[in-house]
Amino acid sequence: MTILAEDPKSIFIGQAVSYPGTGMTTTLTGIEPGKLIEVPVDEDLQMGMSTGLALAGFKPVSIFPRWNFLLLATNQIVNHLDKLKELTNLETPPTVVIRTGIGSISPLDPGPQHKGDFTEAFKLMCPNLDVVRLDEASQIIPAYEKAFFRSDGVSSLIIEWSDKYYE
Repeated sequence: MTILAEDPKSIFIGQAVSYPGTGMTTTLTGIEPGKLIEVPVDEDLQMGMSTGLALAGFKPVSIFPRWNFLLLATNQIVNHLDKLKELTNLETPPTVVIRTGIGSISPLDPGPQHKGDFTEAFKLMCPNLDVVRLDEASQIIPAYEKAFFRSDGVSSLIIEWSDKYYE
């Protein structure tokens, strides 16, 4: 995330971006506090804000700690972000990087509502979104650099394994 934070237009939005709370929080240490927007537990609002920030010229990285939280933003992703080119008639619409995780089962299993993996379903629902699951550590930097610095108007959904933060 520090590589992305070097871009003056980058901004990080989500739950537990300014305050500790998830494994993903640790990846934001050292980032200028003015680039971190902490939002309440309102995933649909967060995704709508992320799209709006992109349209306003920012390069948002919208962080949802688990897939099961991201499901609550499905409306904004499927009906707005994925259709941004058609909705705006922009040849190259601005992009959003969405970051989520498959819930961890260690050190404590959070139960079935917090460890889903909906990667394949989102690939089917969002034909204009680049959906990438990171299965190996070597994929992390290339995937985020491609998603953040791309210039083709395609937003990205990047899925991480939360258990990797606790290994």
